[in-house]
Amino acid sequence: MSGHNKWSTIKRKKGAIDAKRSKIFSKLAKEISIAVKEGGGIDSDYNSKLRIAIQNAKGVNMPKDNIERAIKKGDTDGANFSEITFEGYAPHGIAVFVECLSDNNNRTVSSVRSAFNRFSGSLGTNGSLSFLFTRKGVFEIPITEIKNFDDFELEIIDAGAEDIETEDENVTVTCALEDFGNLNKKLEELKINSSNAELRRIPTDTKSIPTSEAKTVLKLIDFLEDDDDVQNVFHNMELTEEMFEE
Repeated sequence: MSGHNKWSTIKRKKGAIDAKRSKIFSKLAKEISIAVKEGGGIDSDYNSKLRIAIQNAKGVNMPKDNIERAIKKGDTDGANFSEITFEGYAPHGIAVFVECLSDNNNRTVSSVRSAFNRFSGSLGTNGSLSFLFTRKGVFEIPITEIKNFDDFELEIIDAGAEDIETEDENVTVTCALEDFGNLNKKLEELKINSSNAELRRIPTDTKSIPTSEAKTVLKLIDFLEDDDDVQNVFHNMELTEEMFEE
């Protein structure tokens, strides 16, 4: 019986991982379809937005068939998604910024509002949290892509890089919103492939709360991220090792 229970646990864990991967693929497929529509067609050589979206999809091992279907969808049905953002507070005063891509605004508004209510949060008006987040370009690059780090550093600083962090086997480069295109172009010139390139809302200041309180906030964030219409969730909660361990 114990073996059966162990296998049941393994299946549940695998199921949760597969479901998460499916969500990620779904979100990336939307980005690819929109990139086709807004970036200027299905040829990634001439559509930089599509090129980045495909690169991000490959970075999480999204199957080639999924990528091609997303491109076709963007080309044939026009990918009728619109961008919607929400700003509000989770419990314990943690600021939360939600980015969505939706083909049904009423559904999205209803589900996001329901999530905040369910976990004792509160939605605010758009722009109410603009002072708490700065939009930055972020590139994640496998260190194996960089042959000469000193030369790399000089080149990307010249292209607009503001911050370069090395951790384990990855290098994270941050730049101002307006330099995102320049930096992406520079990496292409250097023939350096990033595993992920995106615009993120970086908190100008973080807030520290006890781990016991953080659990409720993380439940809200997880619940939002599981919503098919939600692309990204940003917050200003300071994450600690203790939280990750729990």
